[in-house]
Amino acid sequence: MSAPADENKSGADGLDQSRLTHLVGYASTRASITMRRVFVRHLGPLDLKIVEFSILMLVASNPQINQKRLGAALDISAPNMAVTIDRMVERGWVERVRSTQDRRAQQIHLTVNGTELVQRAEKIASTMETPALRMLSPAERALLIELLMKVSEGKPAKRG
Repeated sequence: MSAPADENKSGADGLDQSRLTHLVGYASTRASITMRRVFVRHLGPLDLKIVEFSILMLVASNPQINQKRLGAALDISAPNMAVTIDRMVERGWVERVRSTQDRRAQQIHLTVNGTELVQRAEKIASTMETPALRMLSPAERALLIELLMKVSEGKPAKRG
């Protein structure tokens, strides 16, 4: 038995979404659209794309990271990752550095400008989602993140 149409209407258009709102994919896509708008509004002025922000944060947290591991972590193909890293190198945010352990490998390091950008972006990111998630309690927000990460990692639920 489906919910009445009024319970599944959204926005000014008043469309009946009852055939979609029971799907996790639809709900997560709608939430993703909202959160992308938040990102663009707050971090767009730094001329940062979402993927660049993610790369900068991963490089800042993982000093020995290479391009291949970054691509795997973010599910970005090697050619697309190479283009993105090239663009970030051109902008002076990161540099490729030959590994001291394996001379064939190159690691991705933050530059001074990249480190400054990470600090600015992280400060903005720490509060930018708050207004969009104001309807959630801190516990609900933490649970939402936990559940989304569980889905993204493909981990089965613990059976008790």
